[in-house]
Amino acid sequence: MKEKLKIEDLLKNYGVETLNSMQEAALDSIINQNDVLLVSPTGSGKTLGFLLPLSQLLKPNVAFVQCLLLTPSRELAIQIEQVWKKLGTGLKVNTCFGGHSMQVEIQNLTNPPALLIGTPGRIADHLTRRSFDTSGITTIILDEFDKSLDMGFQDQMDFVFGHLRNLKKRVLVSATAGIKIPEFVNFNQPTILNFSPAREENNEKLDLRLVISNEKDRIDTLIDLICTFNSESAIIFCNHRDAVERTSSFLTERGIVNAFYHGGLEQDDRERALIQFRNGSVNYLVTTDLAARGLDIPEMKHVVHYHLPLHEHEFTHRNGRTARMEAKGTAYLITFKEDVLPVYLRDEIEELFVPKNQNLPELPLFSTIYISGGKKNKLNKFDIVGFFLQKGNLEKEDLGLIEVKDFSSFAAIKKTKVKGFLLQIKEEKMKGKKYKIEVAR
Repeated sequence: MKEKLKIEDLLKNYGVETLNSMQEAALDSIINQNDVLLVSPTGSGKTLGFLLPLSQLLKPNVAFVQCLLLTPSRELAIQIEQVWKKLGTGLKVNTCFGGHSMQVEIQNLTNPPALLIGTPGRIADHLTRRSFDTSGITTIILDEFDKSLDMGFQDQMDFVFGHLRNLKKRVLVSATAGIKIPEFVNFNQPTILNFSPAREENNEKLDLRLVISNEKDRIDTLIDLICTFNSESAIIFCNHRDAVERTSSFLTERGIVNAFYHGGLEQDDRERALIQFRNGSVNYLVTTDLAARGLDIPEMKHVVHYHLPLHEHEFTHRNGRTARMEAKGTAYLITFKEDVLPVYLRDEIEELFVPKNQNLPELPLFSTIYISGGKKNKLNKFDIVGFFLQKGNLEKEDLGLIEVKDFSSFAAIKKTKVKGFLLQIKEEKMKGKKYKIEVAR
């Protein structure tokens, strides 16, 4: 007979000692109120804020889905799943999203999880197929619900709500205040937790700098700006997918190691770009607004608006990748000298004069190694570390971040060690099995 873990034990598993004020308020309200709207900025810990109370609401010995959690992107779904597993609740979780094997998902749902996380389109597909019973779902959480609306998922979310006949609790989560809540949510006098900081408070931690280009093609200005970052990581935002790839190619041609990321990529390619950015194999990520929120990527000192977004809320979300929590950061706005700034930039922005002909950023210290096995092959981080140290003749300081997926794993090792390492392990087996191990493409 399973028992619920206490909040203190879950926090210990997760590696935190105390909750912030937003998380305390969310814990109390989500447990005790039926309808809750939680608004809090990117990086403030919202995921923990809604998962902790959920852990106390779910029943440990029930064989059906009790909570459905909708997210706008597969990356956010995976990230929430990882947080849930790290809490160590003992309650099963599954994720469903486009690009994932439908048959694997259907098979997983034959043993229903207590918590089901998914994107609106994929969950709607499963409801059409009747892959799982909805009668036990009493709680729904919509994370970044405004982003789901922006991405055109309103009809799918409406369809999903139409299949949930026994809902008792609705939780909507967003980093943006003032979003109109759709009628299908059926909110009834919700408890509103608004932890969105005042604009003045935001400005205390976030520096905005205007970088003016004399040329309409601003790539040289971008490169000059990157060269002032002392080789520190940065996210570079463009408005369109083709601009992302074009900008990434220009940077590569100029000797600046980067990765690009947008919604048109295959899931594996998106995941690898983020992995290489997280582990320091690349220091610059060129992306669309898809990376503005909901992704597990490091705290940035530098955010670059290579193109300015049309809407203020997207500008705010991009900037939320820096100056998070108590840290400070800078957002740079690159504009052509004849451009007119958007109306949402009401205040005067200090201009930054960027010197030319500086040294390029230092090359990354790490490379990403791909391993053709993961959790489903019974591999874990300790197996990989042991194998790399013993069979690959590496020292602990040669290893960086290791990430283990279902059927693959990725490990960062120092570039100077890659060639010798691959020669050493060429004929070796890990846990009695030969895996493909190579530099990730």
